[in-house]
Amino acid sequence: METDGIFNGLNEQQEMAVTSTEGAVRVIAGAGSGKTRTLTNRYAYLVSELGLEPSNLLCVTFTNKAAQEMRRRVKKLVGGERDTGYINTYHGFCVRILREDIHHLFYPKQFLILDTEDQKSILREIYDEFGLKVNDHKFARILKKIGELKADTGYVYDLISREKTIDPEQVEEVDRKIIVAYLKKQRRVYGLDFDDLLNFTLVLFGEYKDVLEKWQERLYYIQVDEFQDSSPKQFELIRILSKGHGNVFVVGDPDQTIYEWRGADPKFMVNFDQWFPGCKTVLLNENYRSTPQILDIGNALIKQNKLRVDKDMFTHNPKGVNVIHYHAKTEEEEAKWIVSRIQTLQKERGASLNEVAVLYRANYLSRFVEQALIHENLEYSIFGGFKFFERKEIKDALAHLKLLAFEDDLSFMRIINTPRRQMGKKRITFLRERSEEEGKSLYQTLVDHIDHPIFNRTKAKEFIEVIESMKIKRTELSVADLLQDLLQGTGYEAFIREDGDHERLDNLMELKHSVVQYEEAMGEEISLEYYLQMLTLYTENDREDQREAVKLMTIHTSKGLEYPYVFLVGFNERVLPNERSLRERKEYALEEERRLAYVAMTRAERELYLTESEGTSGRGEKKYPSRFLFELEESLYDRLGIIEPEFEQEAKEIIRMNNQLEATPTSDASFKRGDRVIHPVFGTGTIEEVDDRKRMYKIYFEEMEVTRPISWNFKRLEKSNV
Repeated sequence: METDGIFNGLNEQQEMAVTSTEGAVRVIAGAGSGKTRTLTNRYAYLVSELGLEPSNLLCVTFTNKAAQEMRRRVKKLVGGERDTGYINTYHGFCVRILREDIHHLFYPKQFLILDTEDQKSILREIYDEFGLKVNDHKFARILKKIGELKADTGYVYDLISREKTIDPEQVEEVDRKIIVAYLKKQRRVYGLDFDDLLNFTLVLFGEYKDVLEKWQERLYYIQVDEFQDSSPKQFELIRILSKGHGNVFVVGDPDQTIYEWRGADPKFMVNFDQWFPGCKTVLLNENYRSTPQILDIGNALIKQNKLRVDKDMFTHNPKGVNVIHYHAKTEEEEAKWIVSRIQTLQKERGASLNEVAVLYRANYLSRFVEQALIHENLEYSIFGGFKFFERKEIKDALAHLKLLAFEDDLSFMRIINTPRRQMGKKRITFLRERSEEEGKSLYQTLVDHIDHPIFNRTKAKEFIEVIESMKIKRTELSVADLLQDLLQGTGYEAFIREDGDHERLDNLMELKHSVVQYEEAMGEEISLEYYLQMLTLYTENDREDQREAVKLMTIHTSKGLEYPYVFLVGFNERVLPNERSLRERKEYALEEERRLAYVAMTRAERELYLTESEGTSGRGEKKYPSRFLFELEESLYDRLGIIEPEFEQEAKEIIRMNNQLEATPTSDASFKRGDRVIHPVFGTGTIEEVDDRKRMYKIYFEEMEVTRPISWNFKRLEKSNV
């Protein structure tokens, strides 16, 4: 392989990164700067030019898709059928380690890997054994608690111990009992879920130094992609593995850390030189993707963040058109303008629909754009999610209305046991047989036979009472009110609320909001049947075989993608930045939300549109433009649509008040890093880290040789004088 092939098309900074092979190297790779090319070409350089075996190179990335793409590119560069198995995700690499060495922990090499459905199956068994109703203890909540337990590796020692028994009967509190039973069943089948893969690997390396040294010796060079998304445990894995040969190469952009809510911590990238003193830093700040106007607005926004490595992205791309901000008076006006602009791009720029992306902060925001696209007969597809009217909770909600209007069996079967009403297989079989004999719908058959003993101890009677009472009211109520009363009366809304899935709840609110808007737009009373038929036209278009379509997706889904024309829609306060995130994580969340807006803006190659509207949200709150808009100089974009001065002042005042509420309080931790403390059980320890966000300490306890997370609120932690 000629060296020229590896350096073909690389700029000076990229070439420097490719040839920086020894020691610790940090590459700050801005949006559109050729990060993947740099990473793959460096791997090819190590193999082709330095003669290294791929089995001595580890290249870690975050998704299977990214790992596959990297393998494809590497094979194209180095040729032949080389083993590129160590180009992998964190989880995939941990599986390779454990397949080889988990026997040290008394687990078989053919251990079982549990996905979310497997976890739920285990929980179903436990609920049955304990006589619990699924309704009482939602899977999502218990799985979250299991995840919290597995934030630390302590539980692994219970799973691998040959002496210790895991006995749920010794536990009183119900949630804790379920979790202990889960661990017991998990151990019995030698099952490891995704959290376990990393935790077992860290315990294996901590307990068996010879195993760690074997892997350290094997991996001469370590590369990490998207390093800004590393969690503390992922960082720890890389840190200890790189101690063998000291060659660790990390690539990423702190300005694109958008997964803090699931453990990513940008400080590992920003403060990399503190863990690896003397590391070399290479800045890739030439953008090959966007016009200068798009880069300028992205740079201006992200500079407001404090936790970052300063870099001004520049481009040699020719000047393009100005970024446009469109302010609408209503959501409908916003949607109409977006669709009209897409049609203009088709006519005036010759744009294909495939070149257009519509990005939004949360899935429920797709609804108003979808309806406008359908109205104008423009094809669209949703990336990484379902179309609004195809989402489970929306189909469930509409099935309630359909049952009321049509008493159809499909709608009945969809909702009769959601939430659970003890209408299992045996009872449904009884209903089906009777309905066929009598030639009636399943619902009417249930009404006719509700006093049969088979329906004792079910909640079928309450369900019928709600539906029958709504039949009486249906002529007096609007469709929106019918929907509201149905979802409350049947317990469906409470079921979604208890499940703790905020996005599904937001989608229900958005559905109600869309019904209100539709009734207002019609300007007259519409019947339930008319509304449902109109909706069928919206949802029954067969859009599966699409050759050309506008791409709709969340900002999270768009990461790593690029499109000539990008619309960032719903650019409103409380949406972007997201109100719930700000409430939970305050200043940390604000920086992450700003990074999300930056990621969205830098997906655009030629033209970028920021759109928002006045009116009220699905929750009935008044809408204002995003604070991020007010952080940008107006010279950076052209505004279409008029923001009245009084409205702008009102918006800025609301944002100012929100800022005061969100300000991060000064740290009220009793101890600081380096302090020696005494714990009543774990003994004497040293504080290694003070986490303001989670309000906890990471403490290393010498006697037990373990690190444990301890809450600031734990009152029995005392200062040690030793």
